[in-house]
Amino acid sequence: MADLHEGLKWTVYGERPVYDNEWVKVNLVDVEPPDGSRFEHHVVKLHHVAVALLLNEREEVLTLWRYRFAVDQWGYELIGGLVEEGEDPAVTAAREAVEETGWRPVGEPEHMATFQPLPGMVDAPVNAYIWRNAEKVGEPTDGEEAARIEWIPVDQMLDLIKRGEVLGSGAIVPLLFYLASRNAGSADLG
Repeated sequence: MADLHEGLKWTVYGERPVYDNEWVKVNLVDVEPPDGSRFEHHVVKLHHVAVALLLNEREEVLTLWRYRFAVDQWGYELIGGLVEEGEDPAVTAAREAVEETGWRPVGEPEHMATFQPLPGMVDAPVNAYIWRNAEKVGEPTDGEEAARIEWIPVDQMLDLIKRGEVLGSGAIVPLLFYLASRNAGSADLG
């Protein structure tokens, strides 16, 4: 099947940085699509992110209610953060849960998915993990993460997503994946 699509692959001749800092990189990439035209295409590179979907025994999901200035919107998010150099993404997700909420995931995580939110021009890998148990170990150490930390019945999340109250693919993709796999009767997410 790969040979069948080889003729549709773009050729990359090189790239040059336009902007580069610790948070975001923008490159111009010299590309040639299958039609033979050649041009520079912007590519935004963001850090690798890990996300934690924490569920409790009542089928509630731990959420952060927060404001995002870039889109001027309040909404629910899952817990997550930047994967540090050499850090396993599951470790990142668990660490961020403690820092952002004061809840520590218990047990081994299940890897839900790895995805790219906007692969046409943004390179921003996201790893999503689920834990079905967590224990309260203290207060959040990062007080600017959320205005409110809240356990919400997972059955309410689809309505919140439809209303635009869940922000970002890092929350929407894992929630929809979980709901779809649960409704399909799948016990194994991995």
